Amino acid sequence: MELPVHKIAELVRGEVVGDGDFIIRGVAPFENAGPDDITFAASASYKKRVDETRAAAVIVSHGVCESKKILVRVENPSLALAKVSTLFHPVCRPVIGISQDAHVGKDFKCGIDVSVYPCVFIGDYVTLGDRVTLYPGVVVANGVAIGDDVVVYPNVSILERCEIGSRVMIHAGSVIGSDGFGFASDGDRYYRIPQVGTVRIDDDVEIGACNAIDRATFGRTWIKRGVKTDNLVHIAHNVVVGEDTVLVAQVGISGSVMIGNHAILAGQAGVAEHVTIGNGVTIGPQAGIAKSIQDGQIVSGFPGMPHRLWLKASSIIPKLPDMKKKLRELEKRIEKMEKS
Repeated sequence: MELPVHKIAELVRGEVVGDGDFIIRGVAPFENAGPDDITFAASASYKKRVDETRAAAVIVSHGVCESKKILVRVENPSLALAKVSTLFHPVCRPVIGISQDAHVGKDFKCGIDVSVYPCVFIGDYVTLGDRVTLYPGVVVANGVAIGDDVVVYPNVSILERCEIGSRVMIHAGSVIGSDGFGFASDGDRYYRIPQVGTVRIDDDVEIGACNAIDRATFGRTWIKRGVKTDNLVHIAHNVVVGEDTVLVAQVGISGSVMIGNHAILAGQAGVAEHVTIGNGVTIGPQAGIAKSIQDGQIVSGFPGMPHRLWLKASSIIPKLPDMKKKLRELEKRIEKMEKS
């Protein structure tokens, strides 16, 4: 791949400062870039060191005005880098057709350019769209429907009647449609509640490795368009995750939770059942959410509280031993004064 800087700038809607006709042949990190590469400087420390990189061109924010390097000034350098990296490193998946070592059930339907690797199990009444790739060890159970341009990595299980939209990526080891955790107690015994619902994953969703997304007790668990999940995320039965929401590693969401659009749940955050989280909410790492949160709030800590309040509370924690000591001294002085 060889592109002039001005073509790259067009792709990322940027402004060129310097030689726009210079040919770029690769994308590389700031420290390792060569004289034919383009790199980026997003953080404040890198912005001050733009001239130190060996790269010919640097993607920067609009605040950087002068440099010995060719600059491509953009609104969002990280987003621009993602687009340029995709351009120079396109994913190439060879079309292999359907392997003879895959199991395919009855009434199977598929589109064009499908790749089904050895050791894939496809049940009955399954539908695959165009350009679907199923890697070894994938299980697609009865009645599953998968859209176009979907990639399912090894050892993923998509269980009965689940629906997957188009341009979805599911990373290795995830389970879509496992039973929700539903049991009714009768004294000292528990009886299983049948989980007869489904999971719906909309378009442009990416599911990380080793996720567990439970089917609904009734109805559906719904992951809406553009959601991104990290590795080791659990989404329980009847949860709805709104569009373009991000769930970071080890997030746990209890049953029947409603999450709005453009929310962010940081690592190891936990949400109690039947809670509603509004649009644009940010939940900090290891936060425990037991009550509903309105739109646009930033929440941290356990129990979850406004982030600024949590910062004040957490700053007091290291001081508690000294505060306890001083309090005990004051108590002794008061006791002595009362006796006298």
